[in-house]
Amino acid sequence: MNTKAVPTAIIADDEPNLVRYLRERLAVAWPELVIAGIAGSGPEAKALIAAEAPDIAFLDIRMPGLSGLDVARDLAHVHVVFVTAYDQYALEAFDRAAVDYLLKPVADDRLAATVARLKERLAAPASTGAAPEIAQALALLREHLPKLGGSAGGERLAWIRAAVGAQVRLIAVEDVCYFEANDKYTSVFTADGEALIRTSLRELLQQLDGDRFWQVHRGTVVNVAHVATTMRDLTGRVRLKLKDRPEVLAVSRAYAHRFRQM
Repeated sequence: MNTKAVPTAIIADDEPNLVRYLRERLAVAWPELVIAGIAGSGPEAKALIAAEAPDIAFLDIRMPGLSGLDVARDLAHVHVVFVTAYDQYALEAFDRAAVDYLLKPVADDRLAATVARLKERLAAPASTGAAPEIAQALALLREHLPKLGGSAGGERLAWIRAAVGAQVRLIAVEDVCYFEANDKYTSVFTADGEALIRTSLRELLQQLDGDRFWQVHRGTVVNVAHVATTMRDLTGRVRLKLKDRPEVLAVSRAYAHRFRQM
């Protein structure tokens, strides 16, 4: 069993705003949990875990130096929660392996479920430790990584073949202002027009650079390099004005925290 008076955790993520947000939400969902430290890279996470011996590690999958998967590989007595931008359909492996994950941006109800699962783990006998489950989850996730384009050194989408009327146009991904779900297709908006691709937004997300392309709504992914300004409407909702497009994009409340510092 967990012999500590209070449970402890570390958070490893190279996005300070997301670290701050997760820490704030954990303070509400689990006030007794002590955050023993924050790491901004894989090597920092390994060193922090060795120094603090936390009960729980919240690990981003993509981090400088080492991925969260690499950090988790050698952990025997730490309950791991992966924090990821990958869509849930591709992460069923975690459910089957009983190692939890949080999808960015973290929703309160999903975090509450994670906290409940972790409390059960901490109360369980030590013989039911997380090491076999971590190994199983890593093996299952690595099967998905080629499909996700999610390994640390994975190749990202650079060009898109899109239909414009009866023609096929080659579009550089960096020129895309935003993507919008359109039934089984996805609309591609650039400074000079709109095109259509036969790929769902869900599939497309796994091929894009998550540092540059942010999901801002269930059906919208924006290239942050093309965001001119952010603003709030009378209801407090965040909206994005683009540099090269006339429309203003709505940001759902679930993703609004990503723009707090912009």
